[in-house]
Amino acid sequence: MAETLKKGTRVTGAEREKLASDLKKRYTAGESIRALAASTGRSYGFIHRILSESGVTLRGRGGATRGKSKQQQR
Repeated sequence: MAETLKKGTRVTGAEREKLASDLKKRYTAGESIRALAASTGRSYGFIHRILSESGVTLRGRGGATRGKSKQQQR
């Protein structure tokens, strides 16, 4: 598991690449961005940005859809 990073510290170079690789592996295994943020001590936006930079296809949010309900479709 990634060590907790001090909030607001810059992560650059090899350290950033290692973190991105670790986060990418965990995200593709099914962990959520929020769970990754909580475990690393970084913000949702930071994790989202790192995953996007590393070329990960982000999952949809899921949950209820806004389409017509089954009852209305009949």
